[in-house]
Amino acid sequence: MLMLTTTSKMLLRHRNEFAQRSILFAGNLQDDLPAKFKTIKTQVHTSQYNYWQTLKDTLEKKVQFSLLANKNIITDCNTLLYFWPKSKQEAAFQLSNLLSLLVIGSDIFIIGENRSGVRSVEKILTSMIKMRKIDSAYRCRLYYGRLDKQVKFNYNSWWYSYQVSDTIIKTLPGVFSRNHLDAGSQLLLSTFKPNLEGSVLDIASGSGVLAAVLAKNSPKIKLILSDVSAAAIEASRVTLSINNINAKVIASNLYSDIDGYFDLIISNPPFHERSQTCLRITDRLIRDAKEHLNTSGKLRIVANAFLPYSSMLDAVFGSHEILAQNSRFKVYQATLSRNIK
Repeated sequence: MLMLTTTSKMLLRHRNEFAQRSILFAGNLQDDLPAKFKTIKTQVHTSQYNYWQTLKDTLEKKVQFSLLANKNIITDCNTLLYFWPKSKQEAAFQLSNLLSLLVIGSDIFIIGENRSGVRSVEKILTSMIKMRKIDSAYRCRLYYGRLDKQVKFNYNSWWYSYQVSDTIIKTLPGVFSRNHLDAGSQLLLSTFKPNLEGSVLDIASGSGVLAAVLAKNSPKIKLILSDVSAAAIEASRVTLSINNINAKVIASNLYSDIDGYFDLIISNPPFHERSQTCLRITDRLIRDAKEHLNTSGKLRIVANAFLPYSSMLDAVFGSHEILAQNSRFKVYQATLSRNIK
């Protein structure tokens, strides 16, 4: 059972309003409110694999994990309850897709924390639907609108491209570092020598930039990329395809769907959760790495210099080294030795 977020607590104030509705829950869902909320019909669309894992046993076929929603999950839903993410571009992308599938006359509710930027919802959706604020509490806002016209959704228009040397990077809204190579990944890439060999796992692959650049310089490596974000998974696949790189891309919550052992695990891991610094993800990334590394295999990650990853690495691997650093980032590497259990 997940602790209810402030947005869910606010929605419970309106539970009677939703009890007689057929609701599609979507967006930045982070708790099990859809399984608890009394409705005529409940459907859930999520683009986050870890959230799908949380609800799949309870809601079964009522929860769908995918980049784009489809008509099957929206059928008979007359209300959309959308949880605003921290990326405005991601919100616009997802809502454009969702609104294009709903029937005219559907009721649209959008909720988000003030710090997530939900206040911009009226401006962002002005060409699609008129929204107005109907409640404010728990430092959150709830907006309402009625779908009065058909919304058009052009999936191809949402793609963005940039280059890193001779490597083309394809990205979508919501994917980390969508418009350019971020400084952390750039520092991490600078630590790799050309013509590496062996098996490599890229966790939290994002747009696939780390794996794609690495593969261009080391064509003999065997790559697996993973992420929890459907947008990141699709971006990685397209990035690899356009650069003629053969690799496997899968949905996985860290190591949840990872089989086998690797010579190298790389990552530029996220360290935010609900707009707060959170080390839980990287702690699991480091702690469970030893279960997926060959003997003498290495874990190499980049992180903001202020984060306490040295002690976390030493606790698991016994020691670590810093391969590169600047005023903002450090690249850490730890090696699995035979005597580590």
